[in-house]
Order: sequence, then structure tokens, then C-alpha cells
Amino acid sequence: MLGTLLLTPTAVVRRAVGAVLPLPSPLRDRVVLVTGASSGIGAATARQVAARGATVLLVARREDRLTAVADEIRAAGGDASSYVCDLTDTAAIDGLVARVLDEHGRVDYLVNNAGRSIRRSLELSYDRFHDVERTMAVNYFGPVRLILALMPQMREQRFGHVVNVLTWGVQIKAPKFSAYIASKTALDVFSRIAGREAFGDNVTFSSVRISLVRTDMVVATEAYRRTPALTPDQAAAKVVRALEDRPLTVDTLAGSLAEVANLVAPRLSDAVMWAANAAFPDSRAARGLPPRREVGETGS
Repeated sequence: MLGTLLLTPTAVVRRAVGAVLPLPSPLRDRVVLVTGASSGIGAATARQVAARGATVLLVARREDRLTAVADEIRAAGGDASSYVCDLTDTAAIDGLVARVLDEHGRVDYLVNNAGRSIRRSLELSYDRFHDVERTMAVNYFGPVRLILALMPQMREQRFGHVVNVLTWGVQIKAPKFSAYIASKTALDVFSRIAGREAFGDNVTFSSVRISLVRTDMVVATEAYRRTPALTPDQAAAKVVRALEDRPLTVDTLAGSLAEVANLVAPRLSDAVMWAANAAFPDSRAARGLPPRREVGETGS
């Protein structure tokens, strides 16, 4: 338990020493399971984890892309295995965990990266409760089932760490993301409580509350096409930092400031967000319209 209490100071010291002397990554010779690993942040995280000497287990639905990422990692000298799994299927998750533990013996780190984002105003959501159900299935129920299935083994070996890839929206409470941010907030709170119960077993949780990342998930929203965003590799570096240092949260300055504003001046924050909501309308995709062609764009 004392070692767990000193996690943050130990990580600071290790980073300082590592700037002078070559130190191995805490991930070396560990088993790391990454969901949503067929593209974007998940694929970039898998590559970076493998480069640090870990055995990486890639999980996603798209077998062809998953296999391609695993082959790429192995070609670079890394150790990777791929597992096709639909994380909305409870039985499939249980089967995945049973197979992984049978083949690898343990999972030391879990990265809950797979997710579904929906940007749609309440006005367009009155008859779309299925948006809430689908978002919760991928962003909350799936990750929680995976955590619960792996937790006994982690607690028994007295080591484990879970990194949840969330959104800075859990702090900002951005309009038009009610279903998405609610699902990510639920996982954030579940993990905070689970971490308190498993603290004495050296099983910890990190929430990476990340800003906009340029992935396939944001393509449908016109407002994001010219908005500054992280690359998948930049986002993955934050995830890997959370794996190595095991902090409670990885936050952005903007998210932290918004969180303070929500506490100190909640109604003023509401007014600001109401104005932002009006300034950035629903995307054409959210309104059920085909995407608008950019100037010079061609297609058949």
C-alpha cells in the first residue's frame, strides 16, 4: 500500500533520472491489452507500447485492420497478438478474457480506448433514445465488463493498472454531446470508486481526459475540420505516459479551467455554453443530410 501511495513521487523521480540515465520502461515485459486497436489512438498506443518492450494484445471488431497493425508491430520487432471482439457483446468479452488469460497467463495493463462519439443536440434527439443506448454500450458497459472480468486476476497478482481514454468534455460539459459525455463520465466515476476499493491490492486507474484528436470519429463534424487537434500519435503518447506513471488523471488546462468555472460560477458557465451551442450548429450528418463537398472535391 505504501508503494501505491508513492506512485506520483516515484514517477517524478523516475522521469528525472531517466532524463540523464537510460532506464527501461515500466512496461517492459508486461502484458498490455488495448481496445479499439485497429486504428487511431488505439493503434498508435499499441505501437508505442510494443516499442517499450511490452507484449501488446490488440482488440477490435475489424479483423483486417487489426491484423495489419499486429503484423506491423511484429515486423518492427515487437510482440503483438490480435483478438477480434465486439465490446457490446457480454459473452464475447467473457470469451476474450478467458482466451487471453489462457494464452498469456495475465493482463497487467488495460487500455479502454474503444469508443463511440455522437454530437447531436437535444432538439434532434427526442426520438433517438437508441443513440444513448448505443453510446453507453460501447463507452461504458463494455469497458466495465472488461474491468470486472480482469479485476480478480489483477488483484490476485497484486498488480494492475487500467487507463480509460475519456474526453475533456467530462470537465467542460460541452453542449450537443450529452449522450457521449455522460457515457464517458460514468466510466470515469466507476473507475474512481473501483480504484479506491482495489487500492490496497496495488490495482490503480487513470483517466486520460483528452482534447480533440484527428481521427475518423470527428470527420462527420464540419466544425472540426479546421479546428486544432492532436494527432493519434500525440494522443497515444499521453496514454503511454499514463500507463507508465499511473496518475489519477491526465487533464488539459482548458478542461481544468472549465471544471473550476463550473464549480465557482455555474450559471455563468451555462450562459457561455448556451452561446457556444448557438454558434456551432449541428453537423449535416447529425441532421441526416449528406456531407457538403469542399471546393475542388470530386467524386462519382
